[in-house]
Amino acid sequence: MSALFFFAASCNRDLASDPGQAAPGAPLFPVRVRVPPKLTSVEVTAGQAQSVRLACVTCHSSRGPAPAPESVAQLREFHTGLSFQHGTLRCVSCHSPSAPSERFRLADGREIQTVEAIALCSQCHGPQRRSYERGAHGGMRGYWDLSRGARERNTCVDCHDPHVPKFVGGKPVHLPKDRFFGGAHD
Repeated sequence: MSALFFFAASCNRDLASDPGQAAPGAPLFPVRVRVPPKLTSVEVTAGQAQSVRLACVTCHSSRGPAPAPESVAQLREFHTGLSFQHGTLRCVSCHSPSAPSERFRLADGREIQTVEAIALCSQCHGPQRRSYERGAHGGMRGYWDLSRGARERNTCVDCHDPHVPKFVGGKPVHLPKDRFFGGAHD
């Protein structure tokens, strides 16, 4: 037991004396949550296989308000061919019935802006949200140690298609900036 105490005490001492560790009351850099383009635009093919992003309101505002469909089978003009594999949810389970391209609807009926997708997803995916809050789910860019620099967190749709949310995998493209990395990642 005393060896364990010595090990824990020496670990705590080393971390406390680390010059990269924030002193109590040291200014902290911000944590920003990304707003990916997928939340407010759609990728469309524009001639010769070139794709561009088009804001949702570009088309939806030109048509006037239309009620949200009950299912993807009812899509006739916009988003035809949309894949949907997210349980037995209907479009209006998440999209506002009155403004489906501009707002989401929470389970209690309140409406939120599309950029607040994490709140929407968290209603059903609580364990993932708790992991996200602790930094174990969702990924980030920047610094773990906020006394050294800012951090940018991903949002759910950075990794998951909300209509077919099963994660398909990939490789990380940015190494985190942390006091334990040296050289170029500092």
